[in-house]
Amino acid sequence: MNKAIERIFPKPARPGMVGDGFRVFNFIPGGGISQRRISPFLMLDFGAEFDFGPSPHPRGVDVHPHKGFETVTIAYKGCVAHHDSAGNSGVIYPGDVQWMTAGAGILHKEYHEEEFSKKGGPFEMVQLWVNLPKQYKLVEPHYQGITADQMGKYNIAGDGGVVNIIAGELNGVKGPAATYSPVNLFDIRLNAGGKLDFTVPASHNTALLVVNGDVEVNGTAAPKHSFVLFGNEGEAISISSQENSVVLVLSGEPINEPIASYGPFVMNTQEEIYEAIEEFQSGKFGVLD
Repeated sequence: MNKAIERIFPKPARPGMVGDGFRVFNFIPGGGISQRRISPFLMLDFGAEFDFGPSPHPRGVDVHPHKGFETVTIAYKGCVAHHDSAGNSGVIYPGDVQWMTAGAGILHKEYHEEEFSKKGGPFEMVQLWVNLPKQYKLVEPHYQGITADQMGKYNIAGDGGVVNIIAGELNGVKGPAATYSPVNLFDIRLNAGGKLDFTVPASHNTALLVVNGDVEVNGTAAPKHSFVLFGNEGEAISISSQENSVVLVLSGEPINEPIASYGPFVMNTQEEIYEAIEEFQSGKFGVLD
């Protein structure tokens, strides 16, 4: 049985700026999809392709905290550098994914990579926040840096394209990301005339973002930059396109626990939020210049 489409959301009318380096369209929760409805996903910012001119200083987001969830950055075009208060740093290149588990709390900053900043050029990214179950909210912060060549690869029949499997499993091929609850994250690159058929559990909250191209999803047109939310019945999904297209599919088992969120903190109770703010203000998350 096909997964029913609950609603197709168009791209929001206006982008927002995160710092001075990330021009994004917010679909979760700002687009009208609540965090509980799409659990375990908490936020989705889509940095649709935008040409940033040359800059003498790297644009980005200065030091900020996170606690209680994970951030997933998917690079399509452009390069992002990052640093944190635990001494970790790195660069995310096109095709790469950075999966950061903030857990018990960390300070972080991210910005355009230095050489990219000097030259400028097209920049296209997605950042997704994934909730952590209560029992894992205080895990030690850590990263999974997943390069393009480490992805699970599923070749679509008839030279129809390829799927980069970041997390979970598609048609028997598994992705490299370790997750704290069942999550699928598929970066689908369809060639013109390509068609992909797959299934996800009916119980999963499931959606897809049309990053590029116009596609058809279970017989319904989904235009470029739209966001498709599925209902929780049926398992089968079919995606096809008459042009080269890029689609990001996310599905996950709902975490049926209370959500208390305030800015970069996502916990289970308001008391835990107050505690997170106090920890941040008292320097417990470390120091980052």
